[in-house]
Amino acid sequence: MWRGVAAHSPLLLRALPPPPPPTLLLVPTTNTTTTTTSLAPLLRASSPAPPRLRRVAAAAAAMHDGAAAALVMGGAYSLVLAFDKLSERHIVEQSLSRKIVHVLSGILFMSSWPFFSSSAAARYFAAIVPLLNCIRLLTHGLRLFTNEALIKSVTREGKPEELLRGPLYYVIVLLFCVLVFWRDSPVGVVSLSMMSGGDGFADIVGRRYGAIKLPYNRKKSWVGSISMFLSGFVFSIGMLFYFSCFGYICLDWERAIWKVALVSFAATLVESLPISDVLDDNISVPLASMLTAFLVFGSSPQ
Repeated sequence: MWRGVAAHSPLLLRALPPPPPPTLLLVPTTNTTTTTTSLAPLLRASSPAPPRLRRVAAAAAAMHDGAAAALVMGGAYSLVLAFDKLSERHIVEQSLSRKIVHVLSGILFMSSWPFFSSSAAARYFAAIVPLLNCIRLLTHGLRLFTNEALIKSVTREGKPEELLRGPLYYVIVLLFCVLVFWRDSPVGVVSLSMMSGGDGFADIVGRRYGAIKLPYNRKKSWVGSISMFLSGFVFSIGMLFYFSCFGYICLDWERAIWKVALVSFAATLVESLPISDVLDDNISVPLASMLTAFLVFGSSPQ
């Protein structure tokens, strides 16, 4: 009876308190199967890539680096051919053409390094370019093959045996730097910049305006030595900045400027010494640059 009255009486309904909200009872569980299953995607994400994916990535990197090496090699041949044609048409003097090729070959080769992949084998693909040029110089210098255009473009007197001296030393230094230092070391970058840009401009400017000779070497001039110091310094700083833009080198620039200046001074001093008949500039300049750069920069790129 009372149950029916309570169910139909509004007064009694308003007097009754509201029902409590539903509560969620959390019961701890020790279900290790559920926990392991929920962590499975995370564990799979942190595990190393399957061997098949690694092989595909390595093949893709090899194809990328092979294509980059082919393009750089084509560019190197095109550079020599272009200046050979310019000297044939008397647009550029042969001696000037040879030195421009000397300057641009090393600088442009270094500039191509960031376009190779990040794989450990990338430097070896890049090394193919100077290696093939080294073989080319050896075969033509030993007269196994004949290429008058090559001989005229990179030698002083047009003799094939000249290919076995300065030009061969030049590509050997390129090969050494790409294999030993690569793109994350300021030592190799500065050494190639001094050999290519510094020594190249010293000869270009010195032969034209070097009337006042050095007192201890009548074959070298004050203007040529000053040009080597300035151009080597500018090319070195420029190439270091270039590689830093790609994140390969990180430098304290205030200190780096003084370090590069010291390397440029050492290389200029060695280039000015009367030892070129004994030791070619393409050996003495990069060697002095490497030793000095290693002392001031150390093994760290900072």
